[in-house]
Amino acid sequence: MSASSAPAIPHHDAAHDPNLRTRAKAAWSLYDFANTIFSFAIVSGAMGQWLIADDRFGPAAGQLVFSIAVAVSVGLNAFVSPILGALSDRGGRRLPFLLAFTALCIAPTAVIGISAPVVGALLFTLANFSYQAALIYYDASLKLVSTPATRGRLSGIGTGIGYCGTVFVALLIQFGGIGVDQRFPLSALLFALFAIPVFVLVHDHRDHDARPVTVSDFVHSWDQLKRTVAHAREVPGLPRFLVGRFFYSDAVNTVIVVMTVVAVEAVGFTSLQANLILLVLTLVAIAMSFVWGWASDHYGPRLTLIAVLISWAVGLVLGVISLSLNGTDPTTGDPVPAMPGVALFIVAGAILGSGLGGVQVADRVFMIRLSPPARVGEFFGVYGLVGKASQVIGQLLYGAIVFVLLDSMGVGAYQVAILSLIVTMLIGLWLVWPVRDTWSGSGEVHRHDGETHPLELRDIVAAESAES
Repeated sequence: MSASSAPAIPHHDAAHDPNLRTRAKAAWSLYDFANTIFSFAIVSGAMGQWLIADDRFGPAAGQLVFSIAVAVSVGLNAFVSPILGALSDRGGRRLPFLLAFTALCIAPTAVIGISAPVVGALLFTLANFSYQAALIYYDASLKLVSTPATRGRLSGIGTGIGYCGTVFVALLIQFGGIGVDQRFPLSALLFALFAIPVFVLVHDHRDHDARPVTVSDFVHSWDQLKRTVAHAREVPGLPRFLVGRFFYSDAVNTVIVVMTVVAVEAVGFTSLQANLILLVLTLVAIAMSFVWGWASDHYGPRLTLIAVLISWAVGLVLGVISLSLNGTDPTTGDPVPAMPGVALFIVAGAILGSGLGGVQVADRVFMIRLSPPARVGEFFGVYGLVGKASQVIGQLLYGAIVFVLLDSMGVGAYQVAILSLIVTMLIGLWLVWPVRDTWSGSGEVHRHDGETHPLELRDIVAAESAES
């Protein structure tokens, strides 16, 4: 793969920009397909199962190690995001950084399956950090392949194609009978294969004003974060919303990562059966995203988000109950799936899958409603930072609970861990409940004729690009 640079395109000649051709846009969208393969097959699937194997760390210690690896990789990424963002804002040279972090994700992933347990955990930490970092430059490269009139549409297409990547790799694993160890090189190969087009067909525009990043740029990036937090305090309801998001994102992000391990270790599904459960959850998320989007437009993002969070609390409660309805192997003590428990677990998973799409739809629109038009992108930086911080705390808390209680409580340890997620979900719901989505200074333009008009497209694009 090679990241190339094209000559600067004058504004009046933008129609002839090769980046605006259909094939370049398709290549850019295909990268979303590629990196979602890693997210689904490795982060949500193989890594947790690989670490909890008896010949590695075992169920209790393996889940703690997995939680620590996720927390460290995401937490470190959140910590350096202002610096990475400053690099992204430098004119004209985003694709080399995208290429570097993509390679730093693919290469370690390919060899995890043949590594010693500790080495594999460290390689995953590096790969997941690089995956998160690459998203910053990928989102920023949206400007290269779109015009102000097409950015929102192309961003949506990329998201949809990303979900298709999840479905593709899930079906490949399911019907190919691919074991956990083999998923690492397979995912690395597929990530590389589908990422190649963006580096071949999309080109950086040479920016004559660009200059090397200096120490001063790093310092100012942290100063900007401080100013953004101060600005957020001036907006009615925004600090409370962001704190609430911290708590409900804790539950959402943790469930996404641990769903496979719970299905295998607490219910008794095989690895392939658990993969099928995740596939169903993804399909439900895709379908319900349109429903929640419609609800957000008709009833407002606040009511929609509240409905989503209530549904998630119900789904988590049903998940806890379902773990009590399965059988136990009398010789090994391992859980054995029983029809009542399996049926209720699938219902709970469907509810959580529905809410997964709903949270992504509603709270982003809610954030736009709360943000002044001039600071949408600025505030979405804090929005993304809050989400990453909550994932760090959520993973560590969940992993610690399972580690401490698994030997004494067995499946009950998973129930206690999930109950902790219910508590954080309800705290988030309580915090968000009084926040209004009708603030007069919001990112919606209110005119004297009584009509409400959406944000200008540039503000929406800034919000989408800053969220990573």
